[in-house]
Amino acid sequence: MSNHQLGATPQPVKFVDRLRQEASQEPEPVHTGEVKKETQIIAIYGKGGIGKSFTLANLSYMMAQQGKKVLLIGCDPKSDTTSLLFGGKACPTIIETSSKKKLAGEAVQIGDVCFKRDGVYAMELGGPEVGRGCGGRGIIHGFETLEKLGFHDWGFDFVLLDFLGDVVCGGFGLPIARDMCQKVIVVASNDLQSLYVANNVCSAVEYFRKLGGNVGVAGMVINKDDGTGEAQAFAGNAGIPVLAAIPANEDIRRKSASYEIIGTPDSTWGPLFAELAQNVADAPPVRPKPQTQDELLGLFSADTVGRNVVLEPATTFDMMGRHDVVKPTLEVVYDEA
Repeated sequence: MSNHQLGATPQPVKFVDRLRQEASQEPEPVHTGEVKKETQIIAIYGKGGIGKSFTLANLSYMMAQQGKKVLLIGCDPKSDTTSLLFGGKACPTIIETSSKKKLAGEAVQIGDVCFKRDGVYAMELGGPEVGRGCGGRGIIHGFETLEKLGFHDWGFDFVLLDFLGDVVCGGFGLPIARDMCQKVIVVASNDLQSLYVANNVCSAVEYFRKLGGNVGVAGMVINKDDGTGEAQAFAGNAGIPVLAAIPANEDIRRKSASYEIIGTPDSTWGPLFAELAQNVADAPPVRPKPQTQDELLGLFSADTVGRNVVLEPATTFDMMGRHDVVKPTLEVVYDEA
């Protein structure tokens, strides 16, 4: 007699199978309709470690001090965008919180994922651990959760999105590809790698503009500026303004390392961030002029980037230590019919 005939209940679906089923489902299209309020949604891109989180924490704090209602959203899997804002404390991420709530059969609430300090509202999307999932898909899932929480009805003056610029998979390009923001700001320094990333972002903006997109680049923030001028020159060549140049300064480095906000009206650095806040608000989105690799290299001295190196082709002898006789191919070539 079978188990079905005995009235046995079917075995529950294993948790890992449920995860696989969920992962195989295509996400819902990201909402691109008009927001309810005149909200500026700004995506900030830059190379990992260039200082986006430092810049955004101080920028958002200064904006709040100027009377603006600001939402800061960390879209980096490291989940460190809000750490400076919250004095080094980790902010529960949307992805982690959503998973826990789902297992408990509960819905995510605003207070589970959004926290505030001195007028700045902030949250982290989060991401999977290394080797355990796709960071870009995590971004998509995070924004789906935000939409369920009413993201497009929230009444903010500014929404600042912190995105990695050196990750090229689809989720990290959402703001540009789907017109989720009005403008992009790049953070870079006077080094080739950060400018390479900034140029990639400009290329992505230009690519989607040609496809009918509306996002433009509002400008560049030069962080850890040592005065050598490469980032300034890049901005000029790309046709984008420099919104602020934050100097390579020991006082800034020390205070940032101790999770201290310096973008306050009474701080030594207050005027710098006040000007940055105004420039960010006023700068119009423009179509950038992406640079070629040679044009990027041209910003630096030949001794620094090796522009005088000649590419020498390798030979079979280099690879195998012997000269092999090249045998004729047996490939059949057909005449055109």
